[in-house]
Amino acid sequence: MKNKKKVSVPLLCSGFLFFTSLFLWVFGVYMVGSVGCSYMVEWQFFSLCSTDWSLPITIDYISVIFSCFVCLISGSVSLFSVSYMEEEVFMRRFMMLIMAFVGSMNMLIYIPSLITILLGWDGLGIVSFALVIYYQNKKSLAAGMLTVLANRIGDALLILSICFLVNWGEWRIGYGMSGSFSLVICFLVVVGAMTKSAQIPFSAWLPAAMAAPTPVSALVHSSTLVTAGVYLVIRFYSTLIEAQEVLWFLSKVGALTLLMAGLSACFEVDLKKIIALSTLSQLGLMMFTVGIGFPLIAVFHLLTHALFKALLFLCAGSIIHSTMDTQDGRILGSLNYLLPFSSGCLVLSSVALCGMPFLSGFYSKDLILEGAFSGFSGSLEILVMLVGAGLSLVYSLRIMLIGVFGQNYSSSLVSYGVEGVMWCLLFVSCQLVQLWEGDYFKEYGLM
Repeated sequence: MKNKKKVSVPLLCSGFLFFTSLFLWVFGVYMVGSVGCSYMVEWQFFSLCSTDWSLPITIDYISVIFSCFVCLISGSVSLFSVSYMEEEVFMRRFMMLIMAFVGSMNMLIYIPSLITILLGWDGLGIVSFALVIYYQNKKSLAAGMLTVLANRIGDALLILSICFLVNWGEWRIGYGMSGSFSLVICFLVVVGAMTKSAQIPFSAWLPAAMAAPTPVSALVHSSTLVTAGVYLVIRFYSTLIEAQEVLWFLSKVGALTLLMAGLSACFEVDLKKIIALSTLSQLGLMMFTVGIGFPLIAVFHLLTHALFKALLFLCAGSIIHSTMDTQDGRILGSLNYLLPFSSGCLVLSSVALCGMPFLSGFYSKDLILEGAFSGFSGSLEILVMLVGAGLSLVYSLRIMLIGVFGQNYSSSLVSYGVEGVMWCLLFVSCQLVQLWEGDYFKEYGLM
């Protein structure tokens, strides 16, 4: 009876999240078809010293589609947890943390006001700390403290920017701002977003967060915590465009993060950390894209990256779970014979990561390269971006060599097969969306 209860909780959560993502997808398709269609709902609580305290909610095609992807990946992670966390005693607590994480992310997505966005922003930070220290050992506690302290810096910067906005009596960034004052607030918001997206010099917490369970890694490093900073910058881009110095700074930081993370991933031996560093590299590419003036292309790459990176983490989790929790690349190898389906999905997601033609990663990276060459004159940044794109090919090949085609033979490590019908359906659904997404966005002329 106890095992049935443990299984029913993640199944109920995943069913709810899949249903929500389906509804949001249908609604998002309708909004994409009605280009320019958006809705604004606002609750005003009270007025104090000519300042209106209200809770605005903005619903447009970007927020709806991004929320759809968050729910889809969260539902996949919940389904994945049924097998991966089957020995977990406190499964209900784990799922409550996952649902709180998803709720905080959706709150961040739909609320444009700088003061109320802190509800989702701080919620992500607190729940991520609880998930990183989930195993309650010395390593996870150290990683959790590093994560929460780095995120608190971003919180402090956002609160400081809110304090500056008090002079205008308006919590929506951009309202009535001009000159050096606008520059200061934009700089504070951008640096705060950099802490959440682990840009240089706040990059140390992202690989450390691998101490969390693998389903959490799939969620955190694909579509939720690390993308919150990128989403914040994209949402406030209409104001940031007035502060060109801040965008120039953002493009430099993004290019450096892209290069640093790509080089680190080429020398790492831990399978999960290689994937985490590849996430950091792609986040640098997104920030660089926003910095050179293409926020919609950054949104597109954010969505495509969320799909293939979640699939990559789920495949890595399947391999780790099947080899008695082994993730050292010097031990793993020859798993294409032992775990053929997981290995095949790992290869597909890896080639999407490096931008193989006609997969989703190809469409977004092609647009980024085209935009950089056509609309940006910084030759050094373009050179760094090209080197970073080449490094993405190198670390994608390393992921395939370590996880699938390595020389070591890991048959003695494989304890039991976990490639059941449930996981097969999960992998296939993620891959089909990944294959189709690029054509969909091009067809509707969004890119």
